[in-house]
Amino acid sequence: MIRSVKFISIPVADQDSGLAFYTEKLGFRLSTDQPFDGQQRWIELSIPGAQTGVVLFTMPGGIQPGSMMNLSLSSDDVQAAYETLKSRGVEFLAPPKKESWGTSAIIKDTEGNTLVISSR
Repeated sequence: MIRSVKFISIPVADQDSGLAFYTEKLGFRLSTDQPFDGQQRWIELSIPGAQTGVVLFTMPGGIQPGSMMNLSLSSDDVQAAYETLKSRGVEFLAPPKKESWGTSAIIKDTEGNTLVISSR
């Protein structure tokens, strides 16, 4: 039956800017970058050690960057991830916060999308 999530899509207005952010700042790897239609490319990224891919897409008239995003990434050490990413220029809405269920921090990408990094 269903075995895994193949990929999630992140809306971007500028695919080159999104590609640079997710590869250079977050350390994702480029899996595919090819023409998709006359207006955009199919850009699929992989996260080292993970099965789920990430697609950076544009959708004129549809979902706009920064308007609708619900993605949570896991980390074995949220504080260390925060410090490393912060040193690379990644914008956080706040430093890591400890809760009864674990620790989390919220990233803001170059397109205004927010992503959560949380403990497992």
